[in-house]
Amino acid sequence: MANPEQTVFYSIEKAIKSYRQFAQKNLHGSGFDITIDQGLILNIIKDNPGITQQQIAVKAFKDHASVTRIIENLVGRKILHRDFHADDRRRFNLSITDSGLTIIRQMKPVVDANREKAIAGISSGEIDILKNLLQRITDNCF
Repeated sequence: MANPEQTVFYSIEKAIKSYRQFAQKNLHGSGFDITIDQGLILNIIKDNPGITQQQIAVKAFKDHASVTRIIENLVGRKILHRDFHADDRRRFNLSITDSGLTIIRQMKPVVDANREKAIAGISSGEIDILKNLLQRITDNCF
Protein backbone atom coordinates (compact mmCIF):
# COMPACT_ATOMS: atom_id res chain seq x y z
CA MET A 1 0.00 0.00 0.00
CA ALA A 2 1.26 3.47 -0.93
CA ASN A 3 2.24 5.97 1.73
CA PRO A 4 -0.94 8.07 2.21
CA GLU A 5 1.07 11.29 1.93
CA GLN A 6 2.02 10.29 -1.60
CA THR A 7 -1.54 9.91 -2.86
CA VAL A 8 -3.58 12.47 -4.75
CA PHE A 9 -6.30 12.17 -2.10
CA TYR A 10 -3.91 13.34 0.60
CA SER A 11 -3.04 16.36 -1.54
CA ILE A 12 -6.72 17.14 -2.14
CA GLU A 13 -7.53 16.84 1.56
CA LYS A 14 -4.51 18.97 2.52
CA ALA A 15 -5.57 21.70 0.08
CA ILE A 16 -9.14 21.70 1.38
CA LYS A 17 -8.07 21.81 5.04
CA SER A 18 -5.50 24.54 4.35
CA TYR A 19 -8.09 26.65 2.55
CA ARG A 20 -10.71 26.21 5.27
CA GLN A 21 -8.24 27.21 8.02
CA PHE A 22 -7.03 30.20 5.97
CA ALA A 23 -10.60 31.33 5.17
CA GLN A 24 -11.83 30.87 8.76
CA LYS A 25 -8.90 32.85 10.12
CA ASN A 26 -9.65 35.70 7.71
CA LEU A 27 -13.37 35.69 8.53
CA HIS A 28 -12.67 35.91 12.26
CA GLY A 29 -9.94 38.48 11.63
CA SER A 30 -12.48 40.61 9.77
CA GLY A 31 -14.80 40.56 12.78
CA PHE A 32 -17.25 37.85 11.71
CA ASP A 33 -18.48 35.47 14.39
CA ILE A 34 -19.51 32.80 11.91
CA THR A 35 -17.93 29.58 10.72
CA ILE A 36 -17.27 28.55 7.13
CA ASP A 37 -19.96 25.87 7.47
CA GLN A 38 -22.51 28.32 8.86
CA GLY A 39 -21.82 30.70 5.99
CA LEU A 40 -22.12 27.86 3.49
CA ILE A 41 -25.49 26.79 4.87
CA LEU A 42 -26.77 30.37 4.89
CA ASN A 43 -25.82 30.76 1.24
CA ILE A 44 -27.43 27.45 0.33
CA ILE A 45 -30.68 28.58 1.98
CA LYS A 46 -30.47 32.01 0.32
CA ASP A 47 -29.95 30.48 -3.12
CA ASN A 48 -32.57 27.71 -2.69
CA PRO A 49 -35.79 28.99 -1.12
CA GLY A 50 -37.89 26.19 0.35
CA ILE A 51 -34.95 23.76 0.55
CA THR A 52 -35.26 20.95 3.10
CA GLN A 53 -32.66 20.11 5.72
CA GLN A 54 -31.94 16.84 3.91
CA GLN A 55 -31.28 18.75 0.68
CA ILE A 56 -29.05 21.21 2.55
CA ALA A 57 -27.05 18.27 3.93
CA VAL A 58 -26.47 16.91 0.42
CA LYS A 59 -25.44 20.29 -1.01
CA ALA A 60 -23.14 21.03 1.96
CA PHE A 61 -21.61 17.52 2.11
CA LYS A 62 -22.68 17.30 5.76
CA ASP A 63 -24.61 14.70 7.73
CA HIS A 64 -28.14 15.56 8.81
CA ALA A 65 -27.16 15.91 12.49
CA SER A 66 -24.45 18.47 11.67
CA VAL A 67 -26.88 20.51 9.56
CA THR A 68 -29.46 20.40 12.36
CA ARG A 69 -26.85 21.60 14.88
CA ILE A 70 -25.76 24.47 12.61
CA ILE A 71 -29.37 25.50 11.95
CA GLU A 72 -30.13 25.43 15.70
CA ASN A 73 -27.16 27.70 16.32
CA LEU A 74 -28.17 30.15 13.58
CA VAL A 75 -31.80 30.22 14.77
CA GLY A 76 -30.65 30.84 18.35
CA ARG A 77 -28.52 33.75 17.17
CA LYS A 78 -31.46 35.15 15.15
CA ILE A 79 -29.56 34.83 11.88
CA LEU A 80 -32.02 32.26 10.58
CA HIS A 81 -35.76 31.94 11.14
CA ARG A 82 -37.56 28.59 11.29
CA ASP A 83 -41.32 27.99 10.96
CA PHE A 84 -43.25 24.76 10.68
CA HIS A 85 -44.11 23.82 7.11
CA ALA A 86 -47.81 24.45 6.35
CA ASP A 87 -48.41 20.98 4.84
CA ASP A 88 -45.97 18.80 6.79
CA ARG A 89 -45.38 19.49 10.49
CA ARG A 90 -42.23 17.33 10.36
CA ARG A 91 -40.61 19.86 8.01
CA PHE A 92 -39.54 23.43 8.58
CA ASN A 93 -39.48 26.53 6.42
CA LEU A 94 -36.14 28.23 6.79
CA SER A 95 -35.60 31.89 6.00
CA ILE A 96 -32.70 34.21 6.59
CA THR A 97 -33.38 37.16 8.87
CA ASP A 98 -32.44 40.72 7.95
CA SER A 99 -29.37 40.45 10.19
CA GLY A 100 -28.43 37.19 8.45
CA LEU A 101 -28.73 38.83 5.03
CA THR A 102 -26.53 41.68 6.27
CA ILE A 103 -23.90 39.19 7.43
CA ILE A 104 -23.93 37.41 4.05
CA ARG A 105 -23.60 40.72 2.21
CA GLN A 106 -20.78 41.92 4.46
CA MET A 107 -18.92 38.59 4.26
CA LYS A 108 -18.92 38.48 0.46
CA PRO A 109 -15.82 40.68 -0.08
CA VAL A 110 -13.84 38.60 2.45
CA VAL A 111 -14.98 35.32 0.87
CA ASP A 112 -14.15 36.62 -2.62
CA ALA A 113 -10.69 37.78 -1.47
CA ASN A 114 -10.04 34.41 0.19
CA ARG A 115 -10.91 32.57 -3.01
CA GLU A 116 -8.81 34.89 -5.16
CA LYS A 117 -5.78 34.50 -2.89
CA ALA A 118 -6.15 30.72 -2.78
CA ILE A 119 -6.06 30.40 -6.58
CA ALA A 120 -3.51 33.15 -7.22
CA GLY A 121 -1.07 32.14 -9.93
CA ILE A 122 -3.35 29.42 -11.31
CA SER A 123 -4.69 30.10 -14.79
CA SER A 124 -8.35 29.69 -15.72
CA GLY A 125 -7.28 26.86 -18.03
CA GLU A 126 -5.57 25.07 -15.13
CA ILE A 127 -8.67 25.56 -13.00
CA ASP A 128 -10.82 24.03 -15.76
CA ILE A 129 -8.45 21.05 -16.00
CA LEU A 130 -8.54 20.61 -12.22
CA LYS A 131 -12.35 20.74 -12.14
CA ASN A 132 -12.54 18.15 -14.91
CA LEU A 133 -10.07 15.83 -13.20
CA LEU A 134 -11.87 16.10 -9.86
CA GLN A 135 -15.19 15.40 -11.60
CA ARG A 136 -13.69 12.28 -13.17
CA ILE A 137 -12.59 11.08 -9.71
CA THR A 138 -16.12 11.76 -8.43
CA ASP A 139 -17.68 9.91 -11.37
CA ASN A 140 -15.35 6.94 -10.82
CA CYS A 141 -16.71 6.60 -7.29
CA PHE A 142 -20.31 6.06 -8.42
